[in-house]
Amino acid sequence: MRLVIARCAVDYTGRLNAHLPLATRLLVHKGDGSLLVHSDGGSYKPLNWMSPPCSLSPEVPGEEEAGAGVIEVWRVTHKKTGDALRVQIYEIIHDSQHELGIDPGLQKDGVEADLQRLLAEQVDLISEGATLVRREYPTAIGPVDLMVRDAHGAAIAVEVKRRGDIDGVEQLTRYLELLGRDPHLAPVTGVFAAQEIKPQARVLAEDRGIRCVVLDYEGMKGIESGIPRLF
Repeated sequence: MRLVIARCAVDYTGRLNAHLPLATRLLVHKGDGSLLVHSDGGSYKPLNWMSPPCSLSPEVPGEEEAGAGVIEVWRVTHKKTGDALRVQIYEIIHDSQHELGIDPGLQKDGVEADLQRLLAEQVDLISEGATLVRREYPTAIGPVDLMVRDAHGAAIAVEVKRRGDIDGVEQLTRYLELLGRDPHLAPVTGVFAAQEIKPQARVLAEDRGIRCVVLDYEGMKGIESGIPRLF
């Protein structure tokens, strides 16, 4: 992982266009190729980013850019969509690289772990006639909670959350991009399963072709709650 604190301006072009004017920011270039642009406040989320699969290429600043003080330009391009993040660097204040090694992954809390276990035992809630392939199905960026095959043998990747938000949808999207490259699995569809799914997360999931399933935790444990298991 490379951490750079720099005075920079950032432009995103592709499905949408966005501009970050000149300011001091943290640039995080991760081992998976992704680039995240952070400020020092406002949110834990990056101001802008490019998720994998993508590649970073340095560019020589143009004459006008160099005259304005740009010393370095980074272009990060998404390999599938062609979307691009272009970073104009005016000054590098800090630059360091670190080997983080393999991360063991997030340890789920009791309810979330129970939801995953119960859903693995009740995969018909995902698709009637489905069978479980494996829990914690491994990928290069972490394990998918459940890998399932439907009654026709098609692969379904399932991400299980207690509360489903946009970050969970983004996580499942990254898994689907990787799994879709495996000829033994492709095409892979996604299911986002949670006790509660926020409206913004549902909209994003449906826009990406991911099906949402709301889980009745009490009902799955065999306790009648009066709430339908699926919505």
